[in-house]
Amino acid sequence: MAARTYDYVVVLKQRDFKLVDNISLMMLFLAIIVLMESALTPFSDASIFPATIVALIIGWVAFTFVKKRNGKTAYFRIAMLFAAWGLMMTLPMPYTWLTAVYVIAAVIEKQVKFPREVAFDEEEVVFNTFPRSHYHWSEFSNVVLKEGLLTIDFKNNKLIQKEIDSTVSPKLEQDFNDFCKERIMEKVSSE
Repeated sequence: MAARTYDYVVVLKQRDFKLVDNISLMMLFLAIIVLMESALTPFSDASIFPATIVALIIGWVAFTFVKKRNGKTAYFRIAMLFAAWGLMMTLPMPYTWLTAVYVIAAVIEKQVKFPREVAFDEEEVVFNTFPRSHYHWSEFSNVVLKEGLLTIDFKNNKLIQKEIDSTVSPKLEQDFNDFCKERIMEKVSSE
């Protein structure tokens, strides 16, 4: 199946991920405590494995902080997967379900930090949320991009206003607004 091409894709301003990052760091800190306790248990033959996992987690967190300092999005999901692996191998059987929490957190982090975009074509408007939201032009009463703000007015009185990520030239803004107005007018005249 061929990839779909959209006439316009509007990238929305990124949210602050401080809460998500802090939860990830707290979960990793707890995993490090559990793994270090396992590594430091007397008479343990398997103390090298948890210590290695702790080193991998700390290394990935350090790498992530360097990326974040350089202005990139911080992803802790690899460290979460290391933590899940380490916990799965060291925790007693009734507590291995905790590994699933770490795997789910790793998967969800990617979705939460995915750039938010709204795509527009002749047939529909698509929000790249999880799951994707598809809307037909007949559901809108107005769509306008003005001064860095995307406004989507639904016929059911729902209103979405979001800041966009970058500045847009007045010509491109006018072309986009004309495109949206034509799509909405086509749907109104066909009803």
